[in-house]
Amino acid sequence: MSNRPVYVLHVDDEPDFAALVGEFLEREDDSFIIKTATSPSEALDQFALTDFDCIISDYDMPNQNGIDFLKTVREVASDLPFILFTGKGSEEIASEAISAGVTDYLQKETGSDQYTVLANRMRNAVDRYRAENARARQRKAIETAQAGISILNEDGEFIYVNQEYADLYGYDPEQMIGEHWELVYPDDEVPLIRNEILPSVADGGYWSGETTGLRADGTTFLEGHRLTKAESGELICSVRDLSAEQERQTEIVRFRTLVETIGDPVYVLDEKGEFEYVNDAFVEMVGYERETILGSTPTLVKSADTVERAEDALGQILSSDGPKNKRFEIEIQPSDGEPIPCEDHMGVLPYNGECFEGSVGILRDITELKEHKKELERRNRRLNDFASVVSHDLKNPLNVAEGRLELMQDEFDSEHFDPIETALDRIQRITEDMLWLTRAGRDIGSMDALRLQDTIDSAWNMIADQTKDAELHYTDDTLSTVVVEADDDRLSQLLENLSKNAIEHGGKEVTVTVGAVDDGFYIEDDGPGIPEDRREDVFTAGYSTKEDGTGFGLNIVKRIVKGHGWEIHVAESSEGGTRFEITNVEFITA
Repeated sequence: MSNRPVYVLHVDDEPDFAALVGEFLEREDDSFIIKTATSPSEALDQFALTDFDCIISDYDMPNQNGIDFLKTVREVASDLPFILFTGKGSEEIASEAISAGVTDYLQKETGSDQYTVLANRMRNAVDRYRAENARARQRKAIETAQAGISILNEDGEFIYVNQEYADLYGYDPEQMIGEHWELVYPDDEVPLIRNEILPSVADGGYWSGETTGLRADGTTFLEGHRLTKAESGELICSVRDLSAEQERQTEIVRFRTLVETIGDPVYVLDEKGEFEYVNDAFVEMVGYERETILGSTPTLVKSADTVERAEDALGQILSSDGPKNKRFEIEIQPSDGEPIPCEDHMGVLPYNGECFEGSVGILRDITELKEHKKELERRNRRLNDFASVVSHDLKNPLNVAEGRLELMQDEFDSEHFDPIETALDRIQRITEDMLWLTRAGRDIGSMDALRLQDTIDSAWNMIADQTKDAELHYTDDTLSTVVVEADDDRLSQLLENLSKNAIEHGGKEVTVTVGAVDDGFYIEDDGPGIPEDRREDVFTAGYSTKEDGTGFGLNIVKRIVKGHGWEIHVAESSEGGTRFEITNVEFITA
């Protein structure tokens, strides 16, 4: 049984059953690697990220049945093995599945023997699939490697010319049939062929060497030339253009000179997928001798679970209709030490508008990047844990304290109640701001077309209890005619926070003015303003000039602005107060 991993995607809306099937299948064949999905939509997400060798699917599932899922898969993978493994069986379903291109159809039974049958059918289907792909690659390699070939009769006339041979000399094959071989050689080359090469073939039956070919346009080129005499007396000629190969070798030298000057590990694979060249950085990374690497396949240095992915990428790159480059993650397995996660940038080798019969790969060690990603994930988990504490363990007792205070105010009269109420209110606002920063504040959601002035009015009204003595003015009606693309909730939060900031620092009777600038809008007040040397500090989390301020409101504003791709600046208003300018905003005239 092959040790090459077989990646299988099992789709079943019963997760416990899917897990059971996976365990039995992996026991049947230790090369099976079973991934599960509980719905076709989840399966398609996994299918887009992983190269699977086989799909097993239930039939009766919510939203989309197994045959509809099969049809979706067949649109992008017409030959991938797909086995319908279902508890709902009927001739009608089987017929429909066959019409949709199912590989095999198996009805769920009781007992563990069914998993042995399923494993055997999976293995057979995958083996056939891989064998056919191998044959297709082999046929492609033969066609690609085919040389220019012609056959001459005893009179030296062409009786067969393939397309490659004709292309070398700039003719159509039909034009060359019946012509003498002298057609494709310059006059000064004819005596060499007639007096030395042809007699050598007549005596020994074979000749190989270099000659000069003549194209239809009068240009010449160096050619590798082989002549073989058949038993019938005909001559079989095989020719390849050496001038192109010479240029190719020159280009490879230039390429090698270039890659030796860069620090990243670089490798070149030939048309057989074997290492043809590696630079010093690559040798240092993998820890093998250069002589050991050259001529070997990537299985020598790439972890087993990534070799097949790399082979698939190479096949796609070298196919005539495939992409010309790919980027994917792999693991390099050094001769000693832990695997190194890398990003592999693989592409064809360009050469005079054509391609070499191989590919080049550039590796980038992403160990630090992955560690950084893990650290960010750990931080996000801690933030979520913190948000849970704030929302549950802090807000609940806070609500109790506020309720108890209200009851005490109804029964008693004390000068201490107002400071307590102020403190509890500040804790409540800090709690809300911290929850926003740890949960909602990290991302901008869906973008909608919003009429800017309507959104400003709505935000002002949302804090009506604080703005009843304040005034909101617009310099003109410009903002009533423009629309912006923004997250409605986030933009409202931004505008509410700026309005609260104006009231907090300018007093309850503050006047807030809104107007347009060339690439955005501004909100200013007639309060005391902010000293120039402290204007950037106001966006720092926790910074506040008021004893009862939370210090988070303007930090939230800056995050929202940045999330939209805008910019925010603090300046002095026309009345000597504070002016916040939000720019780089794209207006759409309503």
